[in-house]
Amino acid sequence: MLAPMAELPRVISVDDHVVEPADVWTKRLPAKFAETGPRVIRQKIAEMTFVGGVFSYREAGPNEDGDWADWWFCEDLRYPMTRVMAAAGVPRDEVTVTPITMDDMRPGCSEPRARLADMDVNWTDVSLCFPTFPRFCGQTFLERADRELADLCVKAYNDWMFDEWCAGSDGRLLPLPIIQLWDADLAAAEVHRSAARGGHAVCFSEIPPFLGLPSVHDADGYWDPFFRACAETETVVCMHIGSSSKMPSTSADAPPAVGSTLTYMNAAMSLTDFLMSGVLERIPGLELAYSEGQIGWIPYVLERADKVWLENRGWGGVADKVTRPPSEMYYERVYGCFFDDAHGLESLESVGVDNVTFETDYPHSDSTWPHTKAVAEELTKGLDDETIYKIIRGNAIRMLRLPPDPPPA
Repeated sequence: MLAPMAELPRVISVDDHVVEPADVWTKRLPAKFAETGPRVIRQKIAEMTFVGGVFSYREAGPNEDGDWADWWFCEDLRYPMTRVMAAAGVPRDEVTVTPITMDDMRPGCSEPRARLADMDVNWTDVSLCFPTFPRFCGQTFLERADRELADLCVKAYNDWMFDEWCAGSDGRLLPLPIIQLWDADLAAAEVHRSAARGGHAVCFSEIPPFLGLPSVHDADGYWDPFFRACAETETVVCMHIGSSSKMPSTSADAPPAVGSTLTYMNAAMSLTDFLMSGVLERIPGLELAYSEGQIGWIPYVLERADKVWLENRGWGGVADKVTRPPSEMYYERVYGCFFDDAHGLESLESVGVDNVTFETDYPHSDSTWPHTKAVAEELTKGLDDETIYKIIRGNAIRMLRLPPDPPPA
């Protein structure tokens, strides 16, 4: 039992984001990819919208007015940077779907030392960061026509993350590599390469079929080499909302607020997929983590999954591969994550006190920076010290295989 806490434990955030510097790929790729590999170009943009869950934009023509933006170019891809991806330090009402340049971002978005300083003012000890240009699990490179280029881009990103973003942080910035989504064997090899450098987390898609890839139900076990590599190396599979390149929405003209309210739905579908796939039984040791989906939805999914597993065994299609109540697999191997979910905390017994982690979401528009400590204190008010420690820090230490905290003096 831990001694009574004098104040909130310093936060381990399992879901933050990094905006990659412009030279991540230009200084790592062979010269032959100078005109097709990822690079940043500054030019004007005429239109930018986010409606019906779809992000749309249009470059300004030669004689057309517009706003300056930094764009990522890669093969035929043109992708502009936006305020919502780098909102730290900007008043809420000024965080809009508008173009920006890297000069308009807070330095902590892309510079390790500045990030550590921003973590210090936010009571954050350790941070795990998802990509920006590669998207949440490397979809950008999955979509490239040149597979040699795509493979080198994945490896270059991971090298940058280990060698520049995390190096020199004294373990405070944790590596979160991406994989070659188009080849599960290459992905497995990349997991082993990252694990050899001390990595214990990897990005993956919440719903691979939305990317045109096999599902976790694939009869031939398409993803098994990747999942086995993760289990063998104690690498947790991290799935961020939107890592399927598709956000929930109800219609083409639904405002962004609809999709923002429904973001948990992809995580709910993904968890159900895994619980009913047999993967967690077939591959002991495989662990999953859901990022930014909040946690309040989890108890119902578990309750419903257990009932379907028990009562619909004759026709449910899972009796031969899911031999235990699905909720048991969840409590043993799955982590949820939240930054603002009072209802989820009220249901903590059902969510699982050992299954919950915390995030700050820096530097996105939903981030609680620089007020995370006050937000966490308010959310956890009334919880006992041991539970608070697990949520804010302890569960993340276990999930990410971090060194345990020393016992209190």
